[in-house]
Amino acid sequence: MQARQALTDIQFLLTEVLQAPARWQALAPFADTDGELAAQVLDEAAKFVDSAVAPLQRSGDEEGCRFDAGQVHTPAGFRDAYQAFWQAGWPSLSCAPEDGGQGLPAVLECVLFEWLAGANHGWTMAPGLLHGAYECIKHHASDALKAQYLEKVATGEWLATMCLTEAHAGSDLGLVRTRGVPQPDGSARVNGSKIFISGGEHDLTDNIVHLVLARLPDAPAGPKGLSLFLVPKVLPDGSRNAVVCERIEEKMGLHGSPTCVMRFDDATGWLVGEPNKGLNAMFVMMNAARLHVGLQGIGLLEAAWQKASAYAAERRQMRAPGAKDTSLIHDHPAIRRILHTQRAWIDGGRVLAYHTALQLDVAKHSTDAGERAAAQRWCALVTPVLKAALTTEGFHGASACLQVFGGHGYVREWGIEQIVRDARVAMIYEGTNEIQAIDLLVRKVLADGGQGLAALLTTLPGTAPSPAASARRHALVEITQTLAIAAQSDAELPYWVADDYLRAVALVLLDWAWCQIGAASHGERWNAPAQALTQWVLPEFDMRAAILRQRIAQSLEIKNKLAASA
Repeated sequence: MQARQALTDIQFLLTEVLQAPARWQALAPFADTDGELAAQVLDEAAKFVDSAVAPLQRSGDEEGCRFDAGQVHTPAGFRDAYQAFWQAGWPSLSCAPEDGGQGLPAVLECVLFEWLAGANHGWTMAPGLLHGAYECIKHHASDALKAQYLEKVATGEWLATMCLTEAHAGSDLGLVRTRGVPQPDGSARVNGSKIFISGGEHDLTDNIVHLVLARLPDAPAGPKGLSLFLVPKVLPDGSRNAVVCERIEEKMGLHGSPTCVMRFDDATGWLVGEPNKGLNAMFVMMNAARLHVGLQGIGLLEAAWQKASAYAAERRQMRAPGAKDTSLIHDHPAIRRILHTQRAWIDGGRVLAYHTALQLDVAKHSTDAGERAAAQRWCALVTPVLKAALTTEGFHGASACLQVFGGHGYVREWGIEQIVRDARVAMIYEGTNEIQAIDLLVRKVLADGGQGLAALLTTLPGTAPSPAASARRHALVEITQTLAIAAQSDAELPYWVADDYLRAVALVLLDWAWCQIGAASHGERWNAPAQALTQWVLPEFDMRAAILRQRIAQSLEIKNKLAASA
C-alpha cells in the first residue's frame, strides 16, 4: 500500500466530513494543534511509511523470522526500520508530553497505524501494542514502575507484549494457571507458559516489557482471581530475566512477525494494579488494541484495493458490454462492482474509526460530564462493532480484490495473496469476532434492555438520515427491544444471533458514515462507492433483520407452547 495515495482522501474525511481539527481543538490538551500542523504530521508519516516500511513487505514475508536456541531474528531491514521509527517519535504521537510523548490527538496515531498495517502488517505487529501497554502502565502501575518503564514504552524505545493465552485455556482466561508469588522485596516470582505471544522475543529493541496475567497464591478461581504483572526481558540491573522463548509458530500469514511460545521460570515481575483485578488493567490495553485491529482491517483492505484498482486499469481482457475491442477489465461491470463495493467499506469504515478516535479524546479530556458520558457510550458500543465488522471485511474484501486478478492473484508475483493471508488473523486475535459480537449484544446492549443503543442511534450527530436510513434505525431499535424480551426466557437466544446483530449494527453505522460523506462531498470520486453502498451493501440489513426476527419469533413461539402446556 502507498500511504500517500490515500492521504488526500483521509485529509478530506478528517477536515471536511468530521471537522476533526475544530473538534480536537475544543479540548484543552490539543488547543494548539491546528489543521495545518496535523496535515504536516500526516504528510511526514506517509513519507516514512512509503519509504521505510512498505519496501520490506514482500521480503519480510519471504524471509520470515528465524528461531535459534531461544533467540529470534527478524527479517533483514526490520530492526533498522524500527529503530528509525521510534527515534523519529512516531510511536509516541498521542502519548502525554510529560511521558516523552508528543501530545497529539489519538486520531492521528490511528491514521498512522492504519497505513502501517496496510504497508507491512508483519512489521507493524511489533509496535501495535505499544499504546495499549502505555495506557495500562500509566493508569495502573506504581510510581516506581512508571519511573522505570513508562517513558521507554511511550517512546517505543522498548517494545511490549500482552501475555494472556495459555494452551489449555484459549479465549477462556478464567482457566489461566500461570502463578505469581510475592517476594519480601515487593517483586513476584512468575511461573507458567503462554502461547500466541506476538513479539514475545525479537531483535528489534534491547528490552521487551511483558504484561502477564497470572494468579496470586490465594487467588479465587476464575477470571476474578487474575492479577497483572510486569515482567521485563532485561531486569533493571542489566541481567537477563528468566523469560524463555521456546519456539515460534509456523503461521498462515504474518511471517515477518514472531508469534512465540513463552515460558516464565521464576521470572522476576511486579504487580500492576490491584491484586485479583488484573483484567481491569488488561482491558485498558485490550480496548485500545481492538480499535487498532479494526484499523488494520481498513489498512489491509485499502492495500488490496490499491493493487486491484491498478491492475484493473492496466489489464485488458475480453470485451465489456457495448465495447467493440478488447477492454480494460475495469470497464467490466463485475469488476467495477467489486472495486466500488470495497471502496464503500473503506471510506465509511474510516469515518467510523476516526470518529471513534475523536470520541476517545473527548472521553478523556472534555470538561463537560454529559459529553464524556456520551463519548464513553459510543466507544463502548462501537469498538466491538469496528473490530469485528472491519476485520471481516478486511479479509473477505481482500479476497474479493484478489478475484480482480483472476489466476494471477493466486500466485505470489502480484502480492495480493499475501494481503489475504495476513488479513485473516485480525478476525481472531484481540478477542475473536464471535466474542466481539457476544460482548456487544449480551454485555453492552441487553444489559440495559437496549436503552444505550437506542440513545446512541437517536443522537447520531451530523446530517439528518434519509427515510430509508431512518427506517433501518427504527427497525434495529424494535428488534433490540423484542430480543431483550425474548432473551429473558431463552438464555441461549442472544448467543445464536449475536453475529447477525453485530452485522446489522455495523450496516446502520456505515450508512450514517456515508450520510456524513454525502453531505460534505462535491466530487465524482465519492459517487460510485456511494451508489455501491446503496445497491450492494445496505440491502444486507434486510437479510440480517429477517434472520433476527425469525429466530426471535421461534423463541417466543416455543415459550408460548411451553406456557400453554404447563
